[in-house]
Amino acid sequence: MNLGKNLFNARKKSGFSQEEIAEKLGVTRQTISKWETDESVPDIVQTKKLAVLYKLSLDELVKFDIELSEIEKYIENSNEEINNKIDWTNVWSKKYPILKKYKKEVDIEEYIIKLNEMLFKLKKDYKYNDLDAFLVLKDILSIIWKDR
Repeated sequence: MNLGKNLFNARKKSGFSQEEIAEKLGVTRQTISKWETDESVPDIVQTKKLAVLYKLSLDELVKFDIELSEIEKYIENSNEEINNKIDWTNVWSKKYPILKKYKKEVDIEEYIIKLNEMLFKLKKDYKYNDLDAFLVLKDILSIIWKDR
């Protein structure tokens, strides 16, 4: 954990200067700088105040991840029209090249049949619509992955 970096990123994302935060907390700008460079750490009361100013929970501030925060913000603000314009396989294949080549190696139809059976069962057994069934199946796959 790098609290200083978290404090810096959260402040920048919130659009505050060190001077503004210092004034709101009743400390010097140098104190804010020392917190952000890990020369010192704010006490729990000041940390709670920072979390409020940055509109984060205390837990979120302590483990603040600017990239994760940006991804979460994008997901919250996205809609189907935007998502349909993005070729997600192409985007993810830059990080995971297998996504470009597996179609030449794998009997995709076999998996499509089996996965469609599972989707149908979720829809039938739990009265899910297509999207909900798909999301549940995707989440189950992520649980399997995390349990490995």
